[in-house]
Amino acid sequence: MGSLFEELEAREAAARVRVEELEAELAELSGQLSLARESLERLRIARETVAEVLADLTPERLAADVGADQPTLGEPAVSAYAGAERRIIGVLTVPNWQPGMGSDVLPQVYRDILEVVADAPVPIRAKQIVPRIGLPAETGKIEGTRSKLKRLVERGWLDEDTPGIFTPARRRTTESPNSH
Repeated sequence: MGSLFEELEAREAAARVRVEELEAELAELSGQLSLARESLERLRIARETVAEVLADLTPERLAADVGADQPTLGEPAVSAYAGAERRIIGVLTVPNWQPGMGSDVLPQVYRDILEVVADAPVPIRAKQIVPRIGLPAETGKIEGTRSKLKRLVERGWLDEDTPGIFTPARRRTTESPNSH
């Protein structure tokens, strides 16, 4: 009977070693998960901060920051920041809608989005717009388009009465587009 107990003890020892290995692996993965979560949070905060900064960059604000003459894309611009030079690199601004303003003031992709929404017979979602503006129906493209749609809503170009469903803006006569 001794060999049966020896076999059980050997199996128990092997199982104990396997449990210890898995616990060590779990501790390592938990550490990696924690680092990945921290990185994700930093990236989320950075994205939100950049979105806020870009949202504040109206043409008037850019003119005030770089002087009366607007430089062309990529031209060095003198900054109010300690005389340092900076380059304006592809900042796309979506101005707040005002009476008499046409979509021609918008970058082409925003004009395309407005056209698709206006042509839709019913309220439309981002995932329906993406293929109609010539983009592949991939998650990243849909999320990017959704972001543009939200920006157009914020600036009074579109309405979003139901979350995620967009319609042409009903122009308000007694309130500005931003006084929701």
